[in-house]
Amino acid sequence: MVWTLTIVGLLALLAVDFMTHVRKAHAPTLKEAAIWSAVFVGVALAFGAGVWLTGGAELGKEYFAGYVTEKALSVDNLFLFLVIMTSFAVPRANQQKVLMFGVIFSLIARTGLILAGAALVNSFSWVFYIFGIILLFTAGSMVKGHGKEEDPEAGDNVMVRLARRFIHSTDYYDGDRMTTIHEGRRAMTPMMLVMVAIAGTDVLFAVDSIPAIFGLTQNAYIVFTATAFSLLGLRQLYFLLDGLLDRLVHLSIGLSVILGFIGVKLILHALHENQIPFINGGQPLHVPEVSTDLSLLVILGVLTVTVITSLISTRRAEKREAVDVESSGEPADEPQSVNSPS
Repeated sequence: MVWTLTIVGLLALLAVDFMTHVRKAHAPTLKEAAIWSAVFVGVALAFGAGVWLTGGAELGKEYFAGYVTEKALSVDNLFLFLVIMTSFAVPRANQQKVLMFGVIFSLIARTGLILAGAALVNSFSWVFYIFGIILLFTAGSMVKGHGKEEDPEAGDNVMVRLARRFIHSTDYYDGDRMTTIHEGRRAMTPMMLVMVAIAGTDVLFAVDSIPAIFGLTQNAYIVFTATAFSLLGLRQLYFLLDGLLDRLVHLSIGLSVILGFIGVKLILHALHENQIPFINGGQPLHVPEVSTDLSLLVILGVLTVTVITSLISTRRAEKREAVDVESSGEPADEPQSVNSPS
């Protein structure tokens, strides 16, 4: 009954979001994005409070730790969404529909991985070793890739190339339609192609994010709800952070620290539950385990430091640029919105 009511409630929120904002193509104002971002965050926090009251403090902490982690990872995902929509030159009024599709596909992809992950975790304790290694590898990759320019062809992934090769497509948009009549027959528009690109990247995002939240809780219901509520409001957050995404220059470093921390936590838990014969003869090791309280504290602390240092760094860079412009006597370039096609 709880699962049924939760899923019905999430579908209702998605339906309201679609009917009130996405169905009619338009570019949302900052006020609209701020109000609805606050609404979805408020709903997520209220749900967490309900979990805390009905399920106990431990479950409540696990939910909030998972929600904050998944929300931070979803913000990082917005960077690649931005690159994809820029590479496809998606009109700003149509970006809401693309993001809405991304949220729905993310929910579907993550739900499948959550069910599979929960079944594996409940049956095989060695899965924690795999999850931990995945997170440590991801953390290292994020640090290694920090500061590199995003690939302008990021939207042209394998799925898009296959779609273009085997399905008749156009080079122009027809409003927010995904198909249109071209040369006398039905053809895909770039709107369909950008959604295919978003779907392909969503699968990659899920592979990283699901092990991360399983490192904080093994309760499938908490994993599902924390993930779902972190994705709700992602569309509004994209427009709310318009112009600020490029200021979070240290976000990848902060997320790599969080993922590395959770990876270590998973491996410690795997050692504590060890059943692999070639490790300590298949017997559990008496290693320290990381508590939920410490996990939540580390996640919030790292994200706070990341945001502060990012804003300080960008402010200093802007001041240095202003000084350089003054010394050269040349006018400064007009700032460009992050959502304008390059």
